[in-house]
Amino acid sequence: MSSPVWYAALVLGTLGLLVGSFLNVVIHRLPKMLERQWTAESRQILGEEPEALDTFNLMLPRSHCPSCGHQIAWYENIPVLSYLFLRGKCSACGAGISVRYPLVEIVTGGLFLYCGVRWNLSATAAVWCAFSAVLVALTLIDWDTTLLPDDLTLPLLWAGLIASALHWTAVPLDEAVWGAVAGYLSLWLVYWGFKLATGKDGMGFGDFKLFAALGAWFGWPALIPIILMASVMGAVVGIALKFSTGLREGGYVPFGPFLAVAGLTAMIFGHKSILHSVGL
Repeated sequence: MSSPVWYAALVLGTLGLLVGSFLNVVIHRLPKMLERQWTAESRQILGEEPEALDTFNLMLPRSHCPSCGHQIAWYENIPVLSYLFLRGKCSACGAGISVRYPLVEIVTGGLFLYCGVRWNLSATAAVWCAFSAVLVALTLIDWDTTLLPDDLTLPLLWAGLIASALHWTAVPLDEAVWGAVAGYLSLWLVYWGFKLATGKDGMGFGDFKLFAALGAWFGWPALIPIILMASVMGAVVGIALKFSTGLREGGYVPFGPFLAVAGLTAMIFGHKSILHSVGL
């Protein structure tokens, strides 16, 4: 027997706020963890002694203020509420706290709430909540660092295929498999076509894997509307940043955030609605 819609929304919405708080940690720390790993592997290949570094992972060290080192107490880490209570400042030194932290929590909570309203408390809701959380993390990691870590894209790909096989999504398994294949190969071909024509890299390999993951979650018919929406958004944002001199060094804009937003749009409105919105 399904739960009342309000109860599912409340449970998953609250869970989403908590997950959003954890995603802030993932977004900040995972790239640094990967950098440490790559440095250690490089030193090993070169035959150098490993650096003696303090433990650094998603759990340790405890969250602290980057300005004064004040360790954040549990009551200072309540999603959204603590930010409002502290008025966006560190309780110890008064340094400002980025508004992005509560925004990540609110967005993640909203996406989880939507899953609860649409799919109630079910396996389907759970997998789409996980899908949403990973895309939120990938969006901001790629925007900050131009990295789409395999630690997130590959589990997302496999989760889409497994969810399809278990009938936790509405996508038949054959469409999910071919969606993953077509998603990867399409951007791989674009990458090499651009590289052969210009001698430059037009995108990173992480974009191939993310698009393959979206193909696994939505099936191959969704690939064209998703890439269309991502390309239009990327072009608009890129032009806006160029005129506002907001482009980073090299004059590029990461493509992963636009793929992720297009994927979330397809989850909420359906991939066909993307085509309808542009008159196709």
